[in-house]
Amino acid sequence: MSKVYYLLFTFLGFSCAIATKSTKASLYSKSNNHVLELCGDALYLPRIDSFEIFISHFAYDLVYNELHEQAKWVFYKLDSSRINGPISRTDKFKIDPLIETGSANHNDYRGSGFDRGHLAPAGDMTWSLQAMNESFYYSNMSPQVPSFNRGIWRKLESKVRSWVTDFDSIYVTTGPVLELNLSSIGEGVSIPKYFYKSLVGFRDSSAISIAFFLPNEGSRKELQEFVISVDSLENMTGIDFNSKLDPKLQSPLENSVCMNCWNWE
Repeated sequence: MSKVYYLLFTFLGFSCAIATKSTKASLYSKSNNHVLELCGDALYLPRIDSFEIFISHFAYDLVYNELHEQAKWVFYKLDSSRINGPISRTDKFKIDPLIETGSANHNDYRGSGFDRGHLAPAGDMTWSLQAMNESFYYSNMSPQVPSFNRGIWRKLESKVRSWVTDFDSIYVTTGPVLELNLSSIGEGVSIPKYFYKSLVGFRDSSAISIAFFLPNEGSRKELQEFVISVDSLENMTGIDFNSKLDPKLQSPLENSVCMNCWNWE
């Protein structure tokens, strides 16, 4: 069952006990040549501040930003069991019932000229009808330029799914860059200038990361041109990704990118 958490994370911390879909995962740290048993999903969530609204749906988690009427980020796990599933895209956009103050809606996007761009893409939710349906909540939408949503952004989403076959699992964090003084559509739905993805892939008891930072515009560039380290993405967004990892593990994971560790073909 989906749950909404209004918790003082800053003071209480986020432990395995309240992780909604926690699984065990091993992470190999080259710095100390040691394999640690970790509390899976919870460790890779971005930092959640005390004033933020954390929502856990069946297939993905999010923090909702009321000021911008969209998610600050969404977080979910992909593995081989969750791609190429039997469920077809529904295109049934709907208000998120867990946003007590009310999420964006049809009227906000109607006639705006912007696509309802998925953060957690429908293509990643073909493994479950409930997951597919919840991926069309407006809390999971952000205004995207059509040539961006249907072009380079879709290309990146497809690439992430293709990488799943190379890894045991991948943790995905996606979001818009929400700043002050953004233009808006409808009743205050901000139009982001940039979007990002942060990935952590697990393979053979090791973990590697990669991040992408893309302007909300059409592009014919290769995906590699938008790659940055997770550390760099943290500096650009102010978000602490993989926030519950031990700093001795978090730093080497996030401070560089191994381009050859990801299949670009």
